[in-house]
Amino acid sequence: MQYIILGLLLMIIMLLYFKVANHFNIIDKPNERSSHTEITLRGGGIIFWFSALLYFAQHIQSNYFFFTGITLVTLVSFWDDIQSLSNKIRISIHFIAITLVFYDSGVFNFMPVWTVAIAYILAIGLINAYNFMDGINGITGLYTLVVMGSLLYVNKNIQLFIDSSFIKYAMIASLVFLFFNYRKKAKCFAGDVGSIAIAFWVIYLVLRLIVITNSLIWLLFLAVYGVDAICTIMHRLYLKQNIFEAHRLHLYQVLSNEYKIQHRLVALYYAIVQAVVSVLVVFLYQKVNDIVLFIIVITPLLLIYSMKFYLLNKNNLKVNI
Repeated sequence: MQYIILGLLLMIIMLLYFKVANHFNIIDKPNERSSHTEITLRGGGIIFWFSALLYFAQHIQSNYFFFTGITLVTLVSFWDDIQSLSNKIRISIHFIAITLVFYDSGVFNFMPVWTVAIAYILAIGLINAYNFMDGINGITGLYTLVVMGSLLYVNKNIQLFIDSSFIKYAMIASLVFLFFNYRKKAKCFAGDVGSIAIAFWVIYLVLRLIVITNSLIWLLFLAVYGVDAICTIMHRLYLKQNIFEAHRLHLYQVLSNEYKIQHRLVALYYAIVQAVVSVLVVFLYQKVNDIVLFIIVITPLLLIYSMKFYLLNKNNLKVNI
């Protein structure tokens, strides 16, 4: 009953936000680099912050640092959705927010100084990678459901590391968002405010799990996004492109834009592949060496990603003919 009420509250909040977005013209206008073709409301992902707020209101003492951090990244991201901010301001706020959850999770006691610096780079990079991957209908919501579902399973069956309802609040918010986003013509997009906020939530949970189990293997719950984002950045650097500018070189963009595969189907592919990876991680956890497990998971993902170059070359040939 608790989660039904939560879902209804979030649904009402989303409908109220649509009125605000319409009034203040908070919209996403397509350009030559976009994967969509129609003007759509932006910032629907603010529902993730409201879900965190509702949880925090009931557990004010246990999640103070997390809620402060997600509020900071939500505010700066919402501002960026309305009026573009410099990367320095955004990254600075992300740094402060990550510092709060590092402190809350005991990272500064868990890791030596030199690895803390790497952890900052990794955490901020993952948050922004999650944002980079938010480009087609349903991909953020479906992928988040898979990641959160994987974390919930681990929390209940392998290692208790957080209150289960904390994960469920994120999943309910994802379902509400998908109701409006996972359509042929989306009612709204997540915007930076949504993708960054839910990425922060995911990073916080993965971080706590890593600290408690003393294993980095849980990073593989973000393997599909991670491989696509990192490889695309390397590809763009090779092409001498500005990695902070809009582009259409992610594998999901090639599938959606160049090969015209329906957005919702591509988003579902990403979610299914990550689900398979997550099952593999859970099944092989503590049965094989962590490095071996990374190799088992990452190698086929790299092979799948490499299809992009074949698809791009094939498409160029068609254009030239």
